[in-house]
Amino acid sequence: MLNRRLTLAAAAFALMPAVAFAAEKSAMSSEGIFVLEVILLLLVGRGIGELLERLGQPAVMGQLLGGILLGPSLLGWLWPQAEQLVFAGDASQKSMINAIAQLGILMLLLLTGMETDLRLVRRVGRACFSISAAGVAVPFALGFVAAQFMPDNLLAAGSERVVAGLFLGTALSISSVKIVAMVVREMNFMRRDLGQVIVSSAIIEDTIGWVIIAITIGIATHGRIEAGSLAFTLAGVGAFMAFSFTLGRRIVFDAIRWTNDTFHSEYAVVTVILAIMGAMALITDLIGVHTVLGAFVAGILVGESPILSRHIEGQLRGVITALFMPVFFGVAGLSADLTVLVDPELALLTVALVAIASIGKFGGAFIGAELAGMSRSEGVAVGCGMNARGSTEVIVASIGLSIGVLSHTLFTMILTMAVITTLAMPPTLRWALGRLPVGEVEKKRLEREEIDQRGFVANLERLLVVVDEGVVGRFTAYLAGVIGAGKPTTVLHTSGESEADPGEAAHLKEIEKAAEEGREAAREVDEEPAREAPLTRRRHDDPLSAEAVAKEARKGYGMLVIGLGRAVTSKGSFSRRLNEIAGAFDGSLCLVLKPAGAGRQMPRLGPGSGKILVPVNGTAIARRGAELALSIASVTNAPVKVLYVARVARDEPRDTVSHRRREAVLKDIVALADRYGVEVETAIRSRAAAADAIARQAGRSAALIVMGVARRPGNELIFGETTSGVLQRCPCPVVLVSDARLRRDDGERESLRSGTG
Repeated sequence: MLNRRLTLAAAAFALMPAVAFAAEKSAMSSEGIFVLEVILLLLVGRGIGELLERLGQPAVMGQLLGGILLGPSLLGWLWPQAEQLVFAGDASQKSMINAIAQLGILMLLLLTGMETDLRLVRRVGRACFSISAAGVAVPFALGFVAAQFMPDNLLAAGSERVVAGLFLGTALSISSVKIVAMVVREMNFMRRDLGQVIVSSAIIEDTIGWVIIAITIGIATHGRIEAGSLAFTLAGVGAFMAFSFTLGRRIVFDAIRWTNDTFHSEYAVVTVILAIMGAMALITDLIGVHTVLGAFVAGILVGESPILSRHIEGQLRGVITALFMPVFFGVAGLSADLTVLVDPELALLTVALVAIASIGKFGGAFIGAELAGMSRSEGVAVGCGMNARGSTEVIVASIGLSIGVLSHTLFTMILTMAVITTLAMPPTLRWALGRLPVGEVEKKRLEREEIDQRGFVANLERLLVVVDEGVVGRFTAYLAGVIGAGKPTTVLHTSGESEADPGEAAHLKEIEKAAEEGREAAREVDEEPAREAPLTRRRHDDPLSAEAVAKEARKGYGMLVIGLGRAVTSKGSFSRRLNEIAGAFDGSLCLVLKPAGAGRQMPRLGPGSGKILVPVNGTAIARRGAELALSIASVTNAPVKVLYVARVARDEPRDTVSHRRREAVLKDIVALADRYGVEVETAIRSRAAAADAIARQAGRSAALIVMGVARRPGNELIFGETTSGVLQRCPCPVVLVSDARLRRDDGERESLRSGTG
């Protein structure tokens, strides 16, 4: 496999001379050469990046190396005519590919900001602040001092040594969050305490670094340090940051939310995100600092937006990583000329720069870890982790070259240092992390988070709720508030068919109040408060149509919650209206139902109420129902009973594989309940039919039944005989949690496995 990928990478690079020869013979137009440049940068960069990733190295370095190989460092040395023809044409030709690269810088900073998790920084605590402070200060000081002793021929013409020192010091002091997070995640350390400290420290360094580099660039544009302009720049940056994280944060959230809810055209949210990035980049440009700061802060705000789903983020990430990233890093590599390192003096200076950068970053991070009270082994791991420059260094160096602060030779030296430190970081960090044991407290936390990763409720991104103004609608709104706390939720409410008398019908405000009460109750018990999420309310005077639900569903929702009066017939089937609304949604369903035999009022869940009964049978969908029930119980403090239902022969021994499997299923539910902080009672009913066992247990003490059921294929809602029997015989409300709409062949296979369906 590795040899095959190596062959593909070599073939992509070998293709370039042939294409260049053909271009020379056919007198290709400037537009054609531009397209050729993009194609070569994409193919060669992606090919080498894929190879490096297979070797445990960051793929972004392959894209940089691809540009270096296509530039004067190799191709220009072996075949200068081809390199000159394709990549070193006239100024107008270069400006075309450079425009893509400059836009790529903004796009990369937008993506970096979106990956900056400030909540992680707040959760980790004070250790990351001392690490990041020392990790920035030490290499910054060393870089600034080194610039004062550099030969004059390494400085750009007209550049002041002090300004170059500020720029070099800043360049050496920033770590690459992307590279650090990649290695920590690969080592399964992202959820470990130390892994979170390392990533959080890199996030803080990155944030501080981009503020410093923006100010440094503002100074560099004046050519020297002026007290008045520096004060104006500092004040402008301070005002911009204060506005961004207060009023600007709300503006960004509302703009993304409004676009997602209003526009019907494809990728409308992506367009608005790019417009937000451009507007904030323009603001920073107007206050005298580089546009990168605006793009980075825009990325942070966009990444924190509660309406930003993984689907939307994936669309944006796709175009950046597929086009802008390879082109930008490829162009950066084209600007480097490694042939200058043939000079022994420059080679030694490059080695010295690598040593200064590595010692400064490792030493600063290690000192910060010591000040934070961490062990020596942890300090070594932190120092190794902070030493990756990667994409961040390349961006900074490219900006310095473009504004005339760095010479081409110094730019090449910095790029060489970035490549060496980035390639050295993964193996050294793996070695350091591999020497650290897991403590007992941390082990328990990791086990809890492992359960969360596999969870259904924890991974829901957005809820769509359809309710009427009856008691079922109010109860459903409350449950949706409990389940959807911290998640964007849209409530569609209609007068509909209510079982309540007109004088008892709930007003719109009561539905809203019920949803808010559910959210507030969930927030009170949340150990780690979720980010603020909008609750959107929309009223439909006429009975809600399936078309209205389908139109809303296109905006992206993880689950549809439905609570309508008179939705269940006396035979345990569903009303036409419920079938139509549910049929308009292809994702997971949560149906809150009041069977015909249930009382007029919905239950009040709490310590003194009846139990939440959870039937399970070992399927994944049954476990999903159990998780939903536990999430409700964790907020309401209602008691929970888990009932394993299965038909078993009377003479079956207790030590069979089937019996051990049933016990394993219940043990898994108990572990899940422990994660939610809920005590559960478990029982196995194996002699009676599933519906009979559930109905008998419900008649004793159940206030609510929560079942995970498989959704059969077809236009109507069908969940099987067990579900119909429960809805016919049980005297309490029932919540059904189903999976997404299945194709017929998938549904047939699932029905063979599902007893409760």
